[in-house]
Amino acid sequence: MKTGIFGGSFNPVHKGHIHLARSVMEELSLDRIFFVPSRISPHRSIDEYASGEDRAQMLRLSFGGDERFGVSTYELDTDRVSYSIYTVEHFRSLYPDDELYLLVGSDMLLCFDKWFRFGDILKEVTLAVASREDGDDGQLEKKAEELSKFGRIIVCKAPAFEVSSTEIRKKIAKNENYTCYLDKNVVQYIRYRDLYRQGGSNV
Repeated sequence: MKTGIFGGSFNPVHKGHIHLARSVMEELSLDRIFFVPSRISPHRSIDEYASGEDRAQMLRLSFGGDERFGVSTYELDTDRVSYSIYTVEHFRSLYPDDELYLLVGSDMLLCFDKWFRFGDILKEVTLAVASREDGDDGQLEKKAEELSKFGRIIVCKAPAFEVSSTEIRKKIAKNENYTCYLDKNVVQYIRYRDLYRQGGSNV
């Protein structure tokens, strides 16, 4: 099987994340993708960051029942620093015969050679890169060529979906409309849990 790994804070998960995952799945003929919410530093503001449990639940709500998508709480459940190599090794142990693909945004590719044990990551996975803004294809292709000696890198052709979790959180905090960026079930969950508002239930 061809299995994708998509890590991030997903704080909250928005339509851009889901669009990226579906586009990469179709382009690379992946059988499934696991979303892996990352741990958040205890020094972060609790009014800005939802708990791991909340972020994982919002991810589950955003899939619309599509069983090709799943959530792994591996990084949330571990006490050590969540370096990507450890997550990749975890999935390799679970699915030793699968082709593994690590999904990253274009900003992550440009600094990928600064990641902890990046060469070991590329020995285990194909790096699937999706653009986060229009017009950066040339820069991505150049960086992918530089890193190709370490492993396989694919710059996907999925159109960019320019929206950020940071901007969504700001809109929620300011009581501005944000619902067009999120799945309706995620919107309901955020309202029910009173997330991302001063004094909200983020822990």
